[in-house]
Amino acid sequence: MKKGEVLSRLEKTGVVAVVREQTELQALKAAQAVVAGGILGLEITFSVPDAASVITQLKKMYPLSSGVVIGAGTVLDATTARLAIIAGAEFIVSPSFNLETAQICNLYQVPYLPGCMTITEMQQALMSGAEIVKLFPANNFEPELIKSVKAPLPQINIMPTGGINLDNLLNWKKAGALLVGVGGNLFQGVVENDYAKVTKTATAYSEKWQQA
Repeated sequence: MKKGEVLSRLEKTGVVAVVREQTELQALKAAQAVVAGGILGLEITFSVPDAASVITQLKKMYPLSSGVVIGAGTVLDATTARLAIIAGAEFIVSPSFNLETAQICNLYQVPYLPGCMTITEMQQALMSGAEIVKLFPANNFEPELIKSVKAPLPQINIMPTGGINLDNLLNWKKAGALLVGVGGNLFQGVVENDYAKVTKTATAYSEKWQQA
């Protein structure tokens, strides 16, 4: 699939679920639970045991027609990025910007979403081919930051991640976020094996994003 098509599908998801569970099975069940709740963006972090296997299995579960977009997160280096791409990851997310990772993603024409906090980092990411920049950790900032960034960099697309919840979700969207990454509070039912709770929470996020 072409890079532009992946970016378009990713934008349509609106909310990307950051799956960071303790076991491979938990990660698979958590991912399925959020998809059932209407969240179609999945970021499987490489802190999950056998993350590459989780990505491959999810790709088999959710064909292109499902609308589900599956990527890899917590990718710290080019080697991990390549492993994720081979496993089927459609996009790569990092907590910080890494030039070699950007280059390997460009080589394979896979979108790279690096974590940035400053204008300098964001500019560097754009110059290295990143079409979407992950504002991380977003809980260090107010949504108005996006407007401030877009003044000198009107072409930038930002995905806030970290501290996004049902109370501030629309504030981030109205401020100009292209999409958001949601982690911890989305998966509160996993420890109790209550995946119905995860689905219910995912539905709340999905419906709220559609409001604005």
